[in-house]
Amino acid sequence: MAEEEKKIIVDDDWKEEAKKDKEKLAEEEKVEEAKQEKAEQEKGHGPFPKGDFAALVSLLTTQAFYAMGVLNVEGQDDRKPDLGLAKYNIDMLETLEAKTKGNLTEQEEKVLSDTLSQLRMVYVQVAG
Repeated sequence: MAEEEKKIIVDDDWKEEAKKDKEKLAEEEKVEEAKQEKAEQEKGHGPFPKGDFAALVSLLTTQAFYAMGVLNVEGQDDRKPDLGLAKYNIDMLETLEAKTKGNLTEQEEKVLSDTLSQLRMVYVQVAG
């Protein structure tokens, strides 16, 4: 039997189809995001920020400042600081710092370190 030469057929159309599919998916994503944003606005709030490391630090920081009485809700009476809750949130940030050591970007490390320093100073002022 004679050896048959195998032919390789290159179909360049798949590249164009893949590109079209990718563009279609991106457009569908945009439409879905717009729908979600509209639904959130109808609920009475805007879109949520990106859920990233900085948002997590900000969330815990805000809770600590609120517990210390530094932040107030408009229309609410001033309240006595809850130092236990403030310390808990600071401890959570310290745990986050310890558990993420070596895994953060330089900027993330700086944000966390600066935030903890600021929270500790305010805590001492409020507690003193």
